Amino acid sequence: MKLPVLAAAMLLAFGACADSSAQTKPGQSAGKPFVWENATVYFLLTDRFNNGDKTNDLAYGRKLDAAKLRGFMGGDLAGITAKIREGYFKDLGVTAIWLTPPTEQIHASTDEGTGNSYGFHGYWAKDFTAVDANLGTEQDFRTFVDTAHANGIRVIFDVVMNHTGPVTKQDPAWPKDWVRTGPKCTFKDAPTTMDCTLVDNLPDFLTGSDKAVALPPLLVAKWKKEGRYEREVKELDAFFKRTGYPRAPRYYLIKWNTDWIRKYGVDGFRADTVKHTEPGVWKELKQEASLAYEEWKRANPGKRVGDLPFFMTSEVYGYSINHGRSYDMGGGEKIDYLANGFDSMINFSMKSDAAQGYEKLFSDYSKALHGPMKGYSVLNYISSHDDGGPFDPLRQRPLESANKLLLAPGAAQIYYGDETARLLKIDGAVGDATLRSFMNWDELAANTQRGQHRVADVREHWAKLGRFRAAHPAVGAGVHQMLAHSPYTFKRTWQQDGVSDRVVVALDLPKDKAVPVSVAGVFNDGQTVRDWYSGQSAIVAGGKVQFGAAAPVALIALD
Repeated sequence: MKLPVLAAAMLLAFGACADSSAQTKPGQSAGKPFVWENATVYFLLTDRFNNGDKTNDLAYGRKLDAAKLRGFMGGDLAGITAKIREGYFKDLGVTAIWLTPPTEQIHASTDEGTGNSYGFHGYWAKDFTAVDANLGTEQDFRTFVDTAHANGIRVIFDVVMNHTGPVTKQDPAWPKDWVRTGPKCTFKDAPTTMDCTLVDNLPDFLTGSDKAVALPPLLVAKWKKEGRYEREVKELDAFFKRTGYPRAPRYYLIKWNTDWIRKYGVDGFRADTVKHTEPGVWKELKQEASLAYEEWKRANPGKRVGDLPFFMTSEVYGYSINHGRSYDMGGGEKIDYLANGFDSMINFSMKSDAAQGYEKLFSDYSKALHGPMKGYSVLNYISSHDDGGPFDPLRQRPLESANKLLLAPGAAQIYYGDETARLLKIDGAVGDATLRSFMNWDELAANTQRGQHRVADVREHWAKLGRFRAAHPAVGAGVHQMLAHSPYTFKRTWQQDGVSDRVVVALDLPKDKAVPVSVAGVFNDGQTVRDWYSGQSAIVAGGKVQFGAAAPVALIALD
């Protein structure tokens, strides 16, 4: 069957670009636009972050019978909204929030050999059109997005196109023309990575099929019970009539996922398990997502944050910035995911690359991003929800972690609690559950000692770097060049669409005394510059600047 090319979507820029039309937002300097290449993305598991409404802690008959850290713990959408209103994210310099899928999850628990497990993480969908009641309501989601936008923060929605939730007695399998239940992937090449199930009992959508399928009986019955069957069918009919797409599984999924843009105005997708789905699927998703986003912006001019095109970042497990634009699937097949709808790739090697010295890390990343990756970016991280090998798992080097993540070229992903040294090793938790403890608000309030540092002091260090980064696109998007070995000093310069930015950063400064920092070739003698770390200003003289008090870091820009 011939499939349409959505020409209107193709007119939208697929590469990340500057939002120079946006008004100044919180955490952003006048005249310095937001660019996705410099985004500071805060990634959180909604259920693990903050409990804003205790009345929704257990929905659908769920129980408190899960293994350690494998059940719902009460975090919800209202809890995220409350923290936005408190200014938590603004103070940290966060410019985008990525939350785990808020879609309705399978209702029951599974036994994975480690005790009962529930879909608190969002990756076990039952109904892609509904908000999980444990996390709140549709209105709670709308309020969350609106509040984020009102505070200059974009929202990244986590999209799962690869699989449903596991099968339980309460959660039957989708029909055989929708999913496969075997074989299990062996990851030797593209077919054994895509035409298979990731793990046992995780049905895999037939995203490569163009065969028309009927709605799953489980959804028909559910929607009729909820009184919305006619509405959902009418919307689907309109979607397939407009696009000309066959009623194949992937197009239902594209419709359901892009509805979150059209209804609420989410600004970007983080795509889950990307290499396990045919690459062309993501390009089709991007086309529909872009159309939905432009439609929402036109309908909501007072709610949108600037006028950038829709953004998508890719979770290709094992991808490294060193791979550039060619990911090896095995069997002689390589895929360029950036040519298939993505603006960015999650960089899985940052957590190991961070073991290197500052200059090698920063210069290598800058060369890659302004060479083979030019026009696109990576999303760096040091810890995440499913990476068992994070940088500094015991949180003994939290300041160095901040320096390397927030000052590295590329976009930065703060995993909730990175900034508060939340422990990633929890007694009694097995597997990835140990990475998913509840946010350590109590430790932050008590300023608990963690190694050589106190938690509140760690967070303040992260916040100073974060606010500097948010105000200066040159930090993540600019070209890197070292200025001095001791103290280690570098510059970043950035220019796009007639707007320019330049900064100088010095790291590992003496603790007991202020020292001069080289800014030659960046700032001129007689200019007044400000150190965003200490808050002090000084005048450049002899190509150097010295501030009045000792600080471990200098974050220098024009005052």
